[in-house]
Order: sequence, then structure tokens, then C-alpha cells
Amino acid sequence: MRQLVVTPLILLGIAAALMQGQGRRTATTTGAPAPAAAPVAGGTVDRDFVRENYTKFEYRIPMRDGVKLFTSVYVPKDVFTEERTYPIMLQRTGYSVAPYGIDQYRANLGPSELFAREKFIFVYQDIRGRYLSEGEYVVIRPIKPVKNGPKDIDEATDTYDTIDWLIKNVPGNTQKVGMYGISQPGFYATAGMIDAHPALVASAPQAPVTDYYMGDDSYHNGAFMLAHRFNFYQGFRGREGTDPEIPAATVPFSFGTPDGYDFYLEMGTLANANEKYFKNKQPLWNLNVDHTTYDEVWQSRAVWKHLKNIKPAVMLVGGWYDTEDPQGLLRQHYFMRANNPPAVEMLVMGPWNHGGFARGDGDKLGNVNFGSKTGLYYRQNIELPFFLYHLKGRGDGKFPQAQVFQTGLNVWRKFPTWPPASAMPTSIYLDAQGRIEWQQPAQAAFDEYLSDPNKPVPYVNALSTRVINSYMTEDQRFAAARPDVLVYKTAVLDHDVTVYGTINVDLKVSTTGTDSDFDVKLIDVYPADSPDYNATTPATPAAPGAPTPASPMGGYQQLVRGEPFRGKFRKSFEKPVPFEPGKPDRITFPMPDIAHTFRAGHRIMVQIQSTWFPLTDRNPQKFMDIPKALKTDFVKATQRVYTGGPDGSKITLNIEQ
Repeated sequence: MRQLVVTPLILLGIAAALMQGQGRRTATTTGAPAPAAAPVAGGTVDRDFVRENYTKFEYRIPMRDGVKLFTSVYVPKDVFTEERTYPIMLQRTGYSVAPYGIDQYRANLGPSELFAREKFIFVYQDIRGRYLSEGEYVVIRPIKPVKNGPKDIDEATDTYDTIDWLIKNVPGNTQKVGMYGISQPGFYATAGMIDAHPALVASAPQAPVTDYYMGDDSYHNGAFMLAHRFNFYQGFRGREGTDPEIPAATVPFSFGTPDGYDFYLEMGTLANANEKYFKNKQPLWNLNVDHTTYDEVWQSRAVWKHLKNIKPAVMLVGGWYDTEDPQGLLRQHYFMRANNPPAVEMLVMGPWNHGGFARGDGDKLGNVNFGSKTGLYYRQNIELPFFLYHLKGRGDGKFPQAQVFQTGLNVWRKFPTWPPASAMPTSIYLDAQGRIEWQQPAQAAFDEYLSDPNKPVPYVNALSTRVINSYMTEDQRFAAARPDVLVYKTAVLDHDVTVYGTINVDLKVSTTGTDSDFDVKLIDVYPADSPDYNATTPATPAAPGAPTPASPMGGYQQLVRGEPFRGKFRKSFEKPVPFEPGKPDRITFPMPDIAHTFRAGHRIMVQIQSTWFPLTDRNPQKFMDIPKALKTDFVKATQRVYTGGPDGSKITLNIEQ
């Protein structure tokens, strides 16, 4: 075993003594935790700040089956000098608790620097099988609802055992614990809420992985999220052996080109990716491409199905423009509301990409400006107050069920229910000549296009080998100009139209193939004279008689929501079925929620296409197991979208009345 960190056993003795002595004396003498200290004022929160105000400990915490998990703990120094007590903020992660060593300190603590100044006891833990923790790593380990003994473990039991040990052994804790985490750590925060330890009083899963197949990282409506998964698994590797160790740093993958579109097209089939780039040695990539339906592998990892009777207060946090896990927390929200929800369950959504709420100002994303520092507002006015109330008893504890940023209008809104009761289902209908109508058109018709998987529609009009983190706000005019993209739009709106909640797609389609994707995009079309709110300097006045320079945002087609759908899953995600060539059939599916106002003077647009590359993998347009497709299997197909008449295609929005 590579012994990179040696944790002195004497630390355990010190911690136990402190708990029996001064650490517990405050609580037993007063009968309640000591008042929280005032926040540390001023100064930049960095490694020196953390070292000055906190003492670091490292432990190997035993789980019920004997496996020990490596855990770093940062305790405020005034626990020892002034006998103060603090609640615990816990994060469990598969991404490393680095730096390792009791003399090596993090540059920040908690969800934001506000927490480090406020002071908590901060705990970071490597999950099973990762870095310096023992055990076997299982990606998004399935929850075991029935446990018959100490060998039946999951992330819920590991969280319970960790909290139980922490409150009994870490000096100066108040026996109140809060959890948080973004992405995969968000999954562990979610899992920790299941059959939670009584000391866990508040949890904030943030952009949490919830169901890899149903709308999160790996699959969206049966379509494989190619570019993101390929990039992620190039850098996310397991350790070579079974002993705890810090894996060697991975060498950044070289694409050999700045053009990801060409790279993935030249890569060819998914089988080629495995042979050429992963050498059949990346089990997590194999897990994805070996399980293309919603089978037991994926269903067992759907943590949201276990979120019944949750006891801790919950704050679900995510971004409207999350490129990785846009659906997970919404799925958690709706399931908990229907299954004996916790006393406090708050949904927070802002105009952020994946984890964008935790960093930066959040005033813009790509070309779109939101008019305020939404990230800073969230950290100061939503996140910190939530934990302060539940862990330290400060504040009034009045939290709405939903606090969301309404894009388009660019304001924060609070609602007692989500979606708000004022939003009523309203259908918009696709019609001939590229129109969207508010009433069902009487005349049945169809539009068609030729889809060629060897010349796929790009998902952005830019060179990038990675998924651009602003693609969900990008201008779609480049796509609208292609003959293999259908475009429908309303007349210019004469009043604001505000949409809340899920978007329901109902398409009547046919294909000359036996399988095809149908990708649907909801778009906000700006007026031709829209000002450029992102300009950093005032525009130079034009010379007398010269034409006025066009605004970059004039006519901008902002993607508001878009999702692919792999047609063979129109009946079931477990058992795909082929299309009968040329025969009309129906595709219905929900797209993740929005809170967006289409302003007066704008238009609502819908685009439909059958490739979205390399955001999703290419469909050969043959009914088959796509990872086994050969180059010759990728064929052209003519797609039809039927409009008008009693059963024409439509989109249903929840519009504020």
C-alpha cells in the first residue's frame, strides 16, 4: 500500500479526551450549546485564513462492516481556547478531500467563504474506494431498502455511521449536522437523507446526480450524452489496486484539434471510442454504453425513488442552464412532495450552469445578461440563512417552497408551491408555413426534412472539444438556417407570456427509418432592435448619416429549453420498439421545468431536428443496439412532423394567468 498519509492514533485520543473534557463541558453545564461566535470579520478567505482560524484533524472512521473511511475535519480554534461549540457541515465526495496531511489546509471551507467566516466544524470524507478510504468504489452506489445485517451497506448507512462517529468524537460539536454537495457529492447528500441520523437536521443536495439515465449526466430520453461522458471519463479514473492510495495524476487528453465536431465525427462509432481511446479499460464508460435501456443497472441507481418520509430540512439547488444534471433535483422535488414531504423542502433555481451558484457573480451566462449578481445573492440571502436557521437557530425560519429566478423578466420570485398555482396548462400548436398558433389549426398538414447522421446538426456554432457551459443560452440562428431543422414561431407577442414548470411535448411524427431522434428546442426570439446588455463600454455614436450599428442581440434566438428524444423509446424506456417506416406515430415527453418570461415584442420559437452533435451520440436511424453500430449502419432518413387537425403536434406550457 502506498502510505501517503499517516494519521497519528494519538489524535483519536486527543479528540476523545476533549469530548469528555472541555468539548462537552459547555453543553453539559449549560444544558444547551454555547452561543455561536460572531463571524470572523474582514480578510480574504484563503489557505492562510483557514490555517489561522481552524485546526485540522484526520481520521479513519469505521463503518458498520469494518471498512474505514478517510475523513478530514477542520475545527475552529476557539473550541479549544474559549470552549465554544459549533454545528458540523459535512461533505462526502468521490472527488478527493485534498489536501492530505494535518499540516496541509484547504483554501476555503464550506459551500462559500461566508461559512468559513461564520464558523462551523467542516468535515470532508472520501467515499468508499476513493483515494484514502478503504473499500470498493461503486459509482452512484444503489440504495438497499432492506438491510439484514452489517454487511448490507450503502451511502445512506455510511452517512449514518459517519455522523454517529463525528458527534461522539469531534471536539466542540453541538450534535447538529448539515450536509451539502454539488453533482456527485450532491448524490451523497441526497442519500444521506434516507433513514437519516437524528443529528442530520439540514441537507442541501445541489445540482445532484439523481438518475443517470433519466435526464442527468448519461442519457436524456434514451439519447447518450456523448461529449460530456467522453470528456468526464477521460479524467475520472479508479485506482489500480484495492488499497487506499492517491491515484497518479491523469495526463490531460489531447484531442489533436480544437474542433470537437470533427473529432467526434472522425471517431465514428461508440465501439471505436472504446477501442481507440479507452482501450477497453474504462469500466465507467463501459457501464454507460453497455446499458442503453432503463434496465436494472440504472433503475437501482435512481436514488429519488427512495425519498419517502425524509426528516431533515431540505434545500434543493440547481440551475436552469445546468449542462449535466438539469433534471435530477426537479425529480427529487416532485417525488418528495408526493411522498410525505419533509417539514421544510425548498426548491431553489437560478440562471446558472452546473454548480454556477457556488462561484462567480452569476450576472451573465454566455451572451445573456441577467441584470444582477444572482450567484452572490443566492450565497448571501438563501444558502447561508438556510443553514444558519437549522444549525444555529438564527433567523425566522420562513422558507418558501420555491425561490426561483425568473429569466426574461430577470427577478427573484418566491412561491408557496411549485409550480405556482397561477400557472395553467396552455397548448401552442405547430402549423403549416412554420407558424405557431394559440388555437388548434383545422387543416392537417406535415413538414419534412432529410436527416443525415453523417452530416449532423451541431449543438453550438463554435469550436470546442468540451460541452460549452453556456450552450443552453446560445443563439440558435445557425441551426434555423439549416434545411434539416424545422422552425416554427409565433407572431410578435403583444404582451408578456410567463411560463412556469414542466414543458410537455406531443409530436405526431413519422420516419422512413426504423429509429430516429427528435430533438425539440424552445427558443426566445429577441426583436431586431434588442440592445446589447453585455457591452462593457458605451457604443461609439455613429457619424451623421451613417447606419446605426446592429446590436449583437438583435434577432437573437436564445435557447430556453431543449431535449433530445430517441424515438424507439416512445413506448417504454425499458423495451424499445422500432418505427414502421412511413407510418405516423406519437412521441410525448416532458422537458425540465423553466421559469421564463417571453417579453412583449419577442416571439416564441420551436425548432425540431434529428441530430444534435456531439452533445448526443448519432442515431444510425436503424433499430439496433447503437454502441454496436458499424459505419455502414448510419443512413439517411426522411422525417415528417404532422401539424394541424385534431391530432397535430403541440407543446403544452404552464402559462401564468
